[in-house]
Amino acid sequence: MKINASTRRQFLKTTATAVTAFQILPRHVLGGPRFVPPSEKVTLAVVGVGGRGTQNLRSLLAQADAQVVAIADPAETFSLEKYYYKGVGGRLPALKIVDDHHGKMTPGYRCAGYEDFRVMFEKEKGIDAVLCATPDHLHAYVTIRAMRAGKHVYCEKPLTHNIWEAREVARIAKETGVATQLGNQGHSTVGIRETVEHLHAGTIGEVRQIYSWVGTKRWNPTLLSKPAEAQARPTGMNWDLWVGPRELREFHAAYHPVSWRDFWTFGTSSMGDFACHDMDAATWAYDLAAPTRIEAHAIGPSDAEIAPHGAVIYFDFPARGAWPAQRLTWLDGGAKPPPHEAVGKFPVPSRGTMFIGEKGVIQCDGAGGPPRVFPESLRTSIQKPVPTIARSNGHHRDWLDAIKGGKPASSNFAYGARLTEIGLLGVLALRVGKPIEWDGANLKVVGRPDVEPMIRGTYRPEWALGT
Repeated sequence: MKINASTRRQFLKTTATAVTAFQILPRHVLGGPRFVPPSEKVTLAVVGVGGRGTQNLRSLLAQADAQVVAIADPAETFSLEKYYYKGVGGRLPALKIVDDHHGKMTPGYRCAGYEDFRVMFEKEKGIDAVLCATPDHLHAYVTIRAMRAGKHVYCEKPLTHNIWEAREVARIAKETGVATQLGNQGHSTVGIRETVEHLHAGTIGEVRQIYSWVGTKRWNPTLLSKPAEAQARPTGMNWDLWVGPRELREFHAAYHPVSWRDFWTFGTSSMGDFACHDMDAATWAYDLAAPTRIEAHAIGPSDAEIAPHGAVIYFDFPARGAWPAQRLTWLDGGAKPPPHEAVGKFPVPSRGTMFIGEKGVIQCDGAGGPPRVFPESLRTSIQKPVPTIARSNGHHRDWLDAIKGGKPASSNFAYGARLTEIGLLGVLALRVGKPIEWDGANLKVVGRPDVEPMIRGTYRPEWALGT
């Protein structure tokens, strides 16, 4: 029995055991034809099932009202054993995961598998929502195409590969009104909410210095640029499709899987990989928009093709509303913030965020870890702020609830695009190699028209976004 989006309604009528307990509401009652009634399952497609995509797939399958009906990936299968994901990725393993899961309730269940997500979009008209977990350079193309087709979209971080794309994705999300969510899972923790509440309550006073850092380094430590030689393409791999909008180059294992993040053509280095996690608390707490000045220093060799081993990047944000001018310092590649007397001997974690205020310091682990208040005298004299931010039911759960007419997910594309743009400005400064003055209103670096291709990207004609 093959079940795909076009047969979903029939499937539900013949297999559901509890549907009669609910009133089936027309979608227009819930705010428009694109929203799914609470009593129905959400039919989903996943585009990109490498390590992170497979993790997302399993998170979706854990939701009782999520039904994955289609998978798209240009690779049939590949090993992830040398990376922290372990196991295998690719279209065939993902299909087995889905079929085994849904097959427990519906023997013989078959999820539709596609090499090309564009073909999937054409054939699977009944899909409600799309989760995109491709490499960075395809995020905007997949996301915009899905939103234009009226699909709700969850996209892994960073939301886009360049700054212009971030603006376009935010614009089209607003225009189409679909439910969206950026894949920065730490945004849904209790810890990040408590951090923001402490900062809003003035627990450590006025904050002008912020640090965010991760211990990540380059995946390809010995390369000085892109690989000079070609390697045989793996069996079952559509390399031209994987390269997508970028100029076609020869296959090399340095690019796929996972380690594509090292190369500017496909990825955004550690800055792009982790900024949406570890600059999230600061962006949320202080409603940060684009900085006016960014200065970046590379750690180790890099060039126009490959990112450095690490970086130190300074973001200067002007005063806005009740908040003072602030500097956020980003560090990766093993660099950490200098010790602070308020923290004392408490060990600085390998990844985290630190806010330095007039009265003390708040430090939290990466990706939404709970706040630690220093010094001890301040910590013991204060009370935890009264919760002012609604708690999350789960990062994927919040997106599914939004699809069903609930409130927007808290890391929707309006917020996610702004957060992504800040991180991508760090990437831009790192690539330029000199301090930049950012004219956000006009999407330009002051006095540097030569960096326009980095801001807006370049595309093969058949892959033009056409937004």
